[in-house]
Amino acid sequence: MLLSGLRRRDPDAHEVMDDPACDPDMLARTYARFDLVNAVVSGRGALYRRWIRPRLRTGSRVRLLDVGTGGADLPRRLLRWAAREPGTLEVVAIDPDPRAIAFAAGLRGMRGLELRQTTTRELARAGARFDVVVSGHVLHHLAPRELGAILADSERLVAPGGVAVHGDIARSALGYLAFAAGTLPFQGTLLRDSFIRSDGLASIRRSHTPSELSAAAPAGWRVQRGFPSRLELVWGAR
Repeated sequence: MLLSGLRRRDPDAHEVMDDPACDPDMLARTYARFDLVNAVVSGRGALYRRWIRPRLRTGSRVRLLDVGTGGADLPRRLLRWAAREPGTLEVVAIDPDPRAIAFAAGLRGMRGLELRQTTTRELARAGARFDVVVSGHVLHHLAPRELGAILADSERLVAPGGVAVHGDIARSALGYLAFAAGTLPFQGTLLRDSFIRSDGLASIRRSHTPSELSAAAPAGWRVQRGFPSRLELVWGAR
């Protein structure tokens, strides 16, 4: 019954970590496990190779905005990879949730990383510009109006010649089964006392198919498929 229900997006599926009253210790452990889990499911290596490394290999200074950074695992990983290149990567990582920024700020400092509790709207109004604007697993959290707003902000935030790449999950029965089976053996060990498994399954139910995301996106945005069960919503340079 549940798998047949995946034919339609479930915008009411609840992710516990979005609840302001959720257990703070479990939330912190969830943030701490994101780097491990996202190494498998987020497609961050492909994001770096396709959209960031070519710019760095020219020796350029690249300014990147990470939207909805959570525990900041994505920008920290990108900065580690970028350290091998001739160019310089500078990342502004933003999240409106003070709990996320507090967790990320409590980690060991990293050169090139700036954390801000703010929104894309506030940055766009301030005239900020970036060569690359990215997010990971943010789109499925958004209501239609919020999705339109963050995409409009992204267009304003991208500098000439830049690109916006919002990566997310592609909803499918296969992806749901794979995540459920792949995380089950670790529920009592690596993922214990975190929201990773329950929220991950809810995220898949909330996420879009390629056709749904194409229909929801405004003109100028294009949907690209990735592995495993990935989508990228892209605007700007090809």
